[in-house]
Amino acid sequence: MQIFETGVSRRTLLGGMAAATLPLTLALPARAAGPTSDRDVDMAAVLKPGALPEMALGKEDAPVKIVEYMSMTCSHCANFHTKTFDAIKEKYVDTGKVYFVIREFPFDPRAAAAFMLARCASKEQYFPFVSMLFKQQASWAAAQDGRAALLQMSRLAGFSEETFNACLTNQKLLDDVNSVRERGAKEFGVNATPTFIINGKVYSGDMSVDEMSAIIDGAA
Repeated sequence: MQIFETGVSRRTLLGGMAAATLPLTLALPARAAGPTSDRDVDMAAVLKPGALPEMALGKEDAPVKIVEYMSMTCSHCANFHTKTFDAIKEKYVDTGKVYFVIREFPFDPRAAAAFMLARCASKEQYFPFVSMLFKQQASWAAAQDGRAALLQMSRLAGFSEETFNACLTNQKLLDDVNSVRERGAKEFGVNATPTFIINGKVYSGDMSVDEMSAIIDGAA
């Protein structure tokens, strides 16, 4: 499985928003057996700030650190965030055992646009907005008119058409989203979504609550 050589450009962002094509995601399916680590990486390096402020939940000094690289149009990412994430948050993040970071890894223009909109929302709205987009992924990710579908979703988060357009034409924000993606690929070998880095061990693919709980319990 290969990664793209370059990130999403403003031209492909705008063109991809209107295209009537299925979103492209390089995603790994759920495992038949329990999760096993692909490789080890330097967690201290992983946790260094990148081009964008971290979107994270939990205490920074929690014993278990999780960084998830995801794409908003990835069906396996949506499955994790609609079926697993809330339980993990309640069991480990809210109890101080896990610090959970989400990072952008868009594989297509609509995913990049969705991430940009999430970043343009207030910080308090970021996680609820991402959750809403995942729950409604089928309604916008492969819609005939991706721009109109995302605008409708964004209005629920308080966007007007003017703020929506301003967000999606923000070249610096697009560059920063691409930078987060490129850093994950080049420095930590991320090439599929979702990819979880948990206390220095890399796991690729969707996880159930039991699978992620087993890893967290073993890492704590």
